[in-house]
Amino acid sequence: MAQPSELEKAISTLVNQFHGASSNNSGTLKPDEFKSLVSSQMPNMLKGIGTEQGLGEILRKMGVADGEGISFKHFWNLIQSVATNQHSILAAAQKAGCSCLLL
Repeated sequence: MAQPSELEKAISTLVNQFHGASSNNSGTLKPDEFKSLVSSQMPNMLKGIGTEQGLGEILRKMGVADGEGISFKHFWNLIQSVATNQHSILAAAQKAGCSCLLL
């Protein structure tokens, strides 16, 4: 039987951490639960979440309306955005470090 890849393990961890962070059975997080989850699981990627203004900005980018619970779909939008940004950074670094000669 095939073993899960590192990516599959990471996705499983994200799903489990999200659902474990909720104090209710609604499947959504309150802003303080979300802040705690992101601060503990992604501290280097989302440094701006430490302030109320930073938290509000991230929630708006995720599509969360004022007073709305943070759904897994909202959370996944954040993960997608972070992964896309990280990929762009890594791709740019690889191109900058290339010593290839094009003739």
